[in-house]
Amino acid sequence: DHLGVIASVIKDLELIEMINARLIPDAQAMITPGEAVAGMILNGLGFAHRPLSLTPQFFARRPLDLLFREGVDAEMFNRFKLGRTLDAAYAYGCDLLFQELALAACAHEGIDLRFNHLDTTSFALSGEYIPERDEQAITITYGYSKDHRPDLKQAVLELMVSQDGGVPFVSKSWDGNTSDVID
Repeated sequence: DHLGVIASVIKDLELIEMINARLIPDAQAMITPGEAVAGMILNGLGFAHRPLSLTPQFFARRPLDLLFREGVDAEMFNRFKLGRTLDAAYAYGCDLLFQELALAACAHEGIDLRFNHLDTTSFALSGEYIPERDEQAITITYGYSKDHRPDLKQAVLELMVSQDGGVPFVSKSWDGNTSDVID
């Protein structure tokens, strides 16, 4: 299926190595942060529609030696490893990590970044969003909904894409009530 193509692109762009250079692997860990992120990408693009905690089930019937490397098994993608990797990405800066990886991928593929497009969009969310502590990444709250759903809380994403292929290379997350009007 398509997972082999995605894994091949991840290897070709050396995303695992770039992530490992930023989110330093634990010497005793069985998979690296780069492999954990690659696993989350494959799971997310695998049309599974399951929570990340079920990633081991997703990989149970997949040829992990071909998708990753020899010796990797499904149980290595447990919720603890994925959670620690997401915590490390947050500590590093998710927007910064995305930007560094995307710009490196654009350079690798020869994407012209001289001309680009910047836009924002809102994502409607349902459920309770009570911060665990006073400091949080963004505030999920009510705001102007581009989905015409003023009854739902939201988050706002700002994205810059290249004119050459529409490749995203800069991302910034904003509070749900952030306006995209520039003064």
